[in-house]
Amino acid sequence: MTTAGSQPTDGPTIRQATRADLLDVYRIETTSFPQPWPYAAFEQFLGQPGFLVAGERSVDGFIVADTVPNGGTPLGHVKDLAVRPDARGQGLGANLLGTALSICRRQGVGRVKLEVRETNDTAKRLYERFGFEIHRRLPRYYDDGEDAFVMVCPLQ
Repeated sequence: MTTAGSQPTDGPTIRQATRADLLDVYRIETTSFPQPWPYAAFEQFLGQPGFLVAGERSVDGFIVADTVPNGGTPLGHVKDLAVRPDARGQGLGANLLGTALSICRRQGVGRVKLEVRETNDTAKRLYERFGFEIHRRLPRYYDDGEDAFVMVCPLQ
């Protein structure tokens, strides 16, 4: 697994996203989701430790994670994670998620949550590998009426 800014010999380079990465991130977003975030949504996370990109010469995947106060122990929130369709199945999503969780852990986060489409079995399997469990269902969470699961992972 890599850490933000590291140059591993056995995995992808993972680093903080920069303004120069935004167009690639947005393209991945629009090819990955039926209801993509607008370009401007990514701009607000620039400079945040949990906005990471993966790839050697181009952006192959990204994650957006942040923290919010939660009664003394911050709560982490994975807001978005996507990998270019032609780069899927190579472990990039797992590397990005693992790096983001490590950053959350260093920030003193006790738990991390995320929302995932009920039908996104591939994503649910990835999250379960990292210790996420379904906490509750959010009926009609997505604009198309699909339910979401809130999944939670303890870090401490």
